[in-house]
Amino acid sequence: MQHTVALIPGDGIGPEAAEQAVRILNATGVSIEWETVEAGHGVSLKYGGDPLPESTLAAIRRHRVALKGPLTTEVVVGRPSVNVALRKGLDLYACVRPIKTLPGVASRYTDVDMVVIRENTEDLYCGIEHLVIPGVVETLKLITEKASLRIAQYAFDLARRERRNKVTAIHKANIMKLSDGLFLECCRRVAREYPEIAYAELIVDNACMQLVRDPSRFDVLLMANLYGDIISDLGAGLVGGLGVVPGANIGEEYAVFEAVHGSAPDIAGKGIANPLAITMSGGMMLKHLGEEKAAQALDEAIQAVLKQGRTVTRDLGGTATTREMADAIMDHLAGI
Repeated sequence: MQHTVALIPGDGIGPEAAEQAVRILNATGVSIEWETVEAGHGVSLKYGGDPLPESTLAAIRRHRVALKGPLTTEVVVGRPSVNVALRKGLDLYACVRPIKTLPGVASRYTDVDMVVIRENTEDLYCGIEHLVIPGVVETLKLITEKASLRIAQYAFDLARRERRNKVTAIHKANIMKLSDGLFLECCRRVAREYPEIAYAELIVDNACMQLVRDPSRFDVLLMANLYGDIISDLGAGLVGGLGVVPGANIGEEYAVFEAVHGSAPDIAGKGIANPLAITMSGGMMLKHLGEEKAAQALDEAIQAVLKQGRTVTRDLGGTATTREMADAIMDHLAGI
């Protein structure tokens, strides 16, 4: 089957990592036609305009699927995050972050295998804020029944589809009794429809402590936007960092798969960036496109390269360039 995918190389190390990810994904044998489109800080500087051109959104709507490198998020008043704008513009309501221990990657744990499911469209990330008086700013937290039910349904559907055993809802309803209380009520309603899947709840601060103490106790974690932003990065830290975890933003019509790490401008152009995050996100994309065998082969090839440890980038303890690591993964793909 021929697939068409929008490719957003991104900022900093994004283009060089994306280039190698495309080579690797093509080497799986899946037929993909790539359309490269622009977004990010570099686009804003280049054209002096919107960091997320309408033409880029149009391309994603046309192809329905995109693979994205890291984008620089400027801390500038009045300028929204491009990542947030993408999620809102395409209604990508579910952020999915698999967190799994990988062979050969140094970490404190050896048995982590969980998925963080984050609601992507509301909560404090709505950016509804205003100046009350000089020196006082008010930000509103928006939680709706519709969005809470939708993300809970997604989490339980994923648990059932991937044969996972437990969903844990993360909250702060002991303090935010109405907003987080509504979120929990919706999670409970959905949980009753999946009697074969265990359901639990944890207050967010306790959840963070338990994740650090024993992450193996968790399976699927379900939460609102802000908690998900924090806990998904915490989870990445448990398995070696953001350079070795994939990410996806899924909606009812569109899906964007992305490297979730930063743009690392200090090493951009040096050819030493780790290509794994965007490549592994590409593996999630293959599954989404129905190319299960290719996704499995890619995962096996990545794990083989990591286990051998001979051709990995500096952040993983090796000396390989971005292209050399990609070549090693492709060599293993050829042998599968």
